[in-house]
Amino acid sequence: MHRSLRSEIEQNRKKHGYTLSKLGELTGINPGSLSEILNGNPPRAITIGQLDALAKVFGHDSGWLYELYPEECILEGRISRPRLIPYLIRCVEVGRKDCIEATVPQMMENPKNISILFALAEQLYEKGQLKESVPFYEYVIENEKDSYSDHFVMSQYRLFRVVLGTNAEENWENVIRFSPYRNRLPENYQLDALYQLAKICFALQKWKRSEQYADELRLLADTVYRHELDRMKRNKKGESLKTERHLVYYYGLSHLYKSVSLEMQGLYEEAKQYVQVYADLGWFKLLDDNGRKEVERFKVWAKANSYTLEVLSGNTNIIEEYADYLDGLPTNEVLAGLNAIMKSANTYHFCVDEILERFASRIASFDQFTEAIGLDRHLRFRYQMAIYEFGKGRIERGIEETIYCLSLADLMNRHDETLTYIALFGWLGNLNKRIGSQNELGG
Repeated sequence: MHRSLRSEIEQNRKKHGYTLSKLGELTGINPGSLSEILNGNPPRAITIGQLDALAKVFGHDSGWLYELYPEECILEGRISRPRLIPYLIRCVEVGRKDCIEATVPQMMENPKNISILFALAEQLYEKGQLKESVPFYEYVIENEKDSYSDHFVMSQYRLFRVVLGTNAEENWENVIRFSPYRNRLPENYQLDALYQLAKICFALQKWKRSEQYADELRLLADTVYRHELDRMKRNKKGESLKTERHLVYYYGLSHLYKSVSLEMQGLYEEAKQYVQVYADLGWFKLLDDNGRKEVERFKVWAKANSYTLEVLSGNTNIIEEYADYLDGLPTNEVLAGLNAIMKSANTYHFCVDEILERFASRIASFDQFTEAIGLDRHLRFRYQMAIYEFGKGRIERGIEETIYCLSLADLMNRHDETLTYIALFGWLGNLNKRIGSQNELGG
């Protein structure tokens, strides 16, 4: 006998001895509706919620008969969107991946149904079910032939955002996969995409690429800003461009990432020019309360980064002043500041033991960072610490910091940098040679 939803439901009803009235009472489904579902000609379609209610009454697990449910949604190539999307969402919720994999090929017999997959992916994404949305965005990308279509480009963007993590190799592959599509996005999403690209390339220590995306972001933010001003002057109707963050945030960040990318390339004087721009964004029009808060945040970052550039340029006279300033900042800013101080100490050979002691408790909390930027900063800090400790002849501490570097690099899957950190042990060899030479001279 052909196995169907209705035959299975009927068998279970008879097995339990339920009349339609009793079954309706137990499930909360109107007995008349149940009769139309089971005996109508043609039968009335059953909703996924009603099927779940029946499963519960019959004592079955969630997902019961889901493999048979597509017949309620797809008939002779025609799809019932109101039934299909809730069904696929429930398949996600109860882990019936097999049902999804069986249903999607049926849908793709008509390419127009890609819009349903995209709508489903967006629904999951907006609900915060990011991981669950990934397969559906991938289905869109695999089946959409037009790489310029809105569905295709947005799916590429969503995947880029969802899969970003702390694995350096995967993040770089993600950048390579997504970057060709960045300019095909609507401007509001493109702003955020460029910011994310600049940010992750900075964390990957790809300074030139980070600088490139920062330049693109600066140009786009400036263009959008001018368009918004022009729209206001002409009293044009329509809503302003909706962005994830205030427009001034993207404008400021474009200058910030440009400056820090230049800083990491040792171009300190050039970097200072960009810091000056985001140090005072009060001139920026279109500011609301959120925008003004962003302006104040950039002031704080600019002051900290100005100190950083002065210290890296060799101005050791402001070290204590810089330390006092860092003392009142959040831990992530302290980490960035101590990075600069340690790099300067190693470059210009001055002692910062008192500063390290002063910030000992903050340094001990650096393990809290789990995102790409924080992990990268922590790794660079431990690298400078290892150089500093070996340089001071404190061998055990130098070894501890080197092992810390190797551990962080492994955590971030930055195995290509392992030799860089192993090379730190060269300090130990050089130190032993110096000690040996001094002993020979003394003898």
